[in-house]
Amino acid sequence: MSIAIILICAYLIGSIPSALWIGKLFYHTDIRKQGSGNLGATNTFRVLGKKAGLIVTIMDVLKGTAAVLLPLLPFFEGVQIHTLILGVVAVLGHIFPIFASFRGGKAVATSAGVVLGYAWPLFLLLFVAFFITLKLTKMVSLTSMIVALIALIYSIIHLVLTGDFALFILIAILFTFIVYRHRENIKRIKAGTEPKVKWI
Repeated sequence: MSIAIILICAYLIGSIPSALWIGKLFYHTDIRKQGSGNLGATNTFRVLGKKAGLIVTIMDVLKGTAAVLLPLLPFFEGVQIHTLILGVVAVLGHIFPIFASFRGGKAVATSAGVVLGYAWPLFLLLFVAFFITLKLTKMVSLTSMIVALIALIYSIIHLVLTGDFALFILIAILFTFIVYRHRENIKRIKAGTEPKVKWI
């Protein structure tokens, strides 16, 4: 029963539709009806601006971190479950949020939060890689996929050196999620029509 409860909690945390709530509460805007219609940080930046985009990014990152850290709560003391399973469940919550008709974001920020909670040195590496790549490409979608690939390569090297199979499986799953969720972006990138950011 405790495992079921902690899994439900991880899913509900991931399901918090940060972009939708911030848009409606402070901007009286449903971003599902504007821009790309995606409930993520990128569309929030595009529709609501830098401040809202930054807030949503932080909230989405913290969702993943909070899910991974759930076993630290006294209520869940002694629950035998790998923290990365909770991270994956939170990511699924972000992609299919119960609080937003199961139409969520692309899971980049929440995936980053899972990495932050489990392996913060990798998070720092990916954080730096993200902004360097974004500076060069000007495309958030392409940058997200490149950084996910960097994480996958890191996890393979880390697996060889330390035997941390759980991290490799996590990154492989998140990499698959991220690439799949960006399939329309891939088409636009190939066609040369993918929007580019102007703030970096």
